[in-house]
Amino acid sequence: MGEAVVAGDDPYNLRSDGKPGVDGYLGDFRRGPAVFTLYDLGPDYPGRAGRVTDYLLDVDDGAGPRECCRFTDDAEDVPVWSRAWKGDAWCPWIMQQCEALIKDPDTD
Repeated sequence: MGEAVVAGDDPYNLRSDGKPGVDGYLGDFRRGPAVFTLYDLGPDYPGRAGRVTDYLLDVDDGAGPRECCRFTDDAEDVPVWSRAWKGDAWCPWIMQQCEALIKDPDTD
């Protein structure tokens, strides 16, 4: 996926939800001026046997990280895109990049 865009221990590196950018970091990718960063938020309910993992995808085009979408690893769920990204032509490509990062995280 290339070199990481997100600085590991930077105290100012925050996700769109305000949590540290190192928490759940799986990797990032670019398209044009936009940098997309994927985070594993963990299971939706840790005690459930067939747990579902939640993911957060942030986008930063120079104005700071904003939520692009949230999705799970449940095949029946569909991504919940932020209003700015819902129906965007990049969405299928973005999800392909996310799937690749989930299979092979950039945790170096």
